[in-house]
Amino acid sequence: MTQPRLAWFGKPKLHRVITHGLHYLKDDGVMAIVLPHGVLFRGGAEDRIRRKLLDDGHIDTVIGLPANLFYSTGIPVCILVLKKCKKPDDVLFINAAEHFVKGKRQNQLTEEHIARIVQTYQQRNGQDRYARRVAMKEIVENDYNLNISRYVSTAEEEAEVDLATTHAELVRIEGDIQKATAKHNEFLKELGLPLLP
Repeated sequence: MTQPRLAWFGKPKLHRVITHGLHYLKDDGVMAIVLPHGVLFRGGAEDRIRRKLLDDGHIDTVIGLPANLFYSTGIPVCILVLKKCKKPDDVLFINAAEHFVKGKRQNQLTEEHIARIVQTYQQRNGQDRYARRVAMKEIVENDYNLNISRYVSTAEEEAEVDLATTHAELVRIEGDIQKATAKHNEFLKELGLPLLP
């Protein structure tokens, strides 16, 4: 099986590819394009393209993929799913960057990984630390930044600490230490050795 190769488009070429693709897209058609993550948050021409696509309601889904999937590049990539006539006033973010099998030369997506991405895309359902539908209002408030980790964090939440229980445990441990020190000092006193403070 031959591995797909990525064609990297410069900023002007990127604009032409997207507008050309959208122009020939049927009203109910779907277009997906693989891009480097930088297009999701960089300024300049990419910012203007991103804002226009969002304001016109063309960006439907942003899918983050792991690094080192393709022979031609080791950087992480994303898939932008574009529609000409998108109905919901939100964008689906799927953070699949940590879901892969590590290979010797390149990483791979298994059938299960691909199926999960496709199912999440089709059902447009949120999943903790994997996918989230984000309202356009929130995206505009974030200055049209589409950085996936801004909307779908994969970081695990730290366990909450019950301060009262922790304090009680520390008091108990301190008491145990004092008892053990007193007992140890009795032995030291019998042996004529200096006591512990």
